[in-house]
Amino acid sequence: MRRGTFVRWGVPIAAAAVIGAAVGAGPVIAAVSGEPALPERSAAQLLADAVAATNKEGGAAPMSGTVQQTSSLGLPALPSSGSASPLSLLSGSHEVKVWYGAADKLRVAMPTQLNETNLIMNGGEGWYWDSATNTATKLTIKKGDTHTPATPVPQPSDLTPQQVAERVLAHADEHTAVRVINNAEVAGRPVYQLVLSPKEEGSLVQEVRIALDGETYVPLQVQVYAKGSAEPAFQLGFTQVTFTPPAAENFTFTPPAGAKVEEKTIGLEDMRDERAEQQAEHAERVASKAKVVGDGWASVAVIPFSLSDLTAAATGTPDASATPGGPGEHFGDGADPRALLDSVLKSATPVSGTWGSGKLIKTKLVTALLTDDGRLLVGAVTPEEITKAAGTK
Repeated sequence: MRRGTFVRWGVPIAAAAVIGAAVGAGPVIAAVSGEPALPERSAAQLLADAVAATNKEGGAAPMSGTVQQTSSLGLPALPSSGSASPLSLLSGSHEVKVWYGAADKLRVAMPTQLNETNLIMNGGEGWYWDSATNTATKLTIKKGDTHTPATPVPQPSDLTPQQVAERVLAHADEHTAVRVINNAEVAGRPVYQLVLSPKEEGSLVQEVRIALDGETYVPLQVQVYAKGSAEPAFQLGFTQVTFTPPAAENFTFTPPAGAKVEEKTIGLEDMRDERAEQQAEHAERVASKAKVVGDGWASVAVIPFSLSDLTAAATGTPDASATPGGPGEHFGDGADPRALLDSVLKSATPVSGTWGSGKLIKTKLVTALLTDDGRLLVGAVTPEEITKAAGTK
């Protein structure tokens, strides 16, 4: 099965215990009053409630709904990529429908303009249906595998409300001001909003809003606002949600007449192919040489990186050369990561200073500098902060 056909979405369930540990020591400003309003609660109380909801006997509560992701990052015009490509998530709006019955009962549907993909997991078996190719793949999960497979079960990086919340809340320390709003709504449900505001002037982020359901404390929405913008540059959340057990038929599937039926057994071992190991080793080597300049929201990652490394990262290969399967295997059918890279580099601004020279790329939330001496500097900071960091050897 082609891994590129899966855009890695997951089920937005309650935040894990790491959230409470991340924000427990953060400063809290008094809750904002309004009508209609939920009972006032501090950030620490809300996070404790979220952890308790997650860890209760039987796991997270059953639910279903529609999740929408919207990005307006100020990127240059991107080349066309397949609708199932992760590159397509960098701009515009995208929806996914989810049904969650239990830890082993999950359905994710991704409707597009003309087609639909469905992933259905029910116990140790499941189905993946792709209407574009008229192919149904029967999945068998290897018993005894205690790890969630990397694919095809959707496991996104920051593509569900609770995962984005965990990453953002990890920054909620002495560098962050935290306040609570208790009179907001998401998907027609009253919510508490945790509002995180960076204290560093050099950050491009104005604030991050994390909405917790007022009854279940499940994260329903995450919004990231850039400085000077009235609308969020990134938003991920439910547009409709129901906290009732989905009907049993949502977790059953019968291939349509005439469909091509395949079978696949998946488990952790299947994900450890040689190329994945090479990529992991390459990433580990790069990470071991990286350093961080600055603190908190104004921190800048400095990584030894050349243009060939950037090409390798874009194509998902440990070097710049092509590999079997092509870029579509990592970015989705129809995607061309090199075209994306060329488009972004064309929008780059040549810059120079006492530190040297390079190419600067700025979006609403992230600034990157690729220096001619072989460094990549990235951070949610202003260009001034990036070039200042470039002078720190």
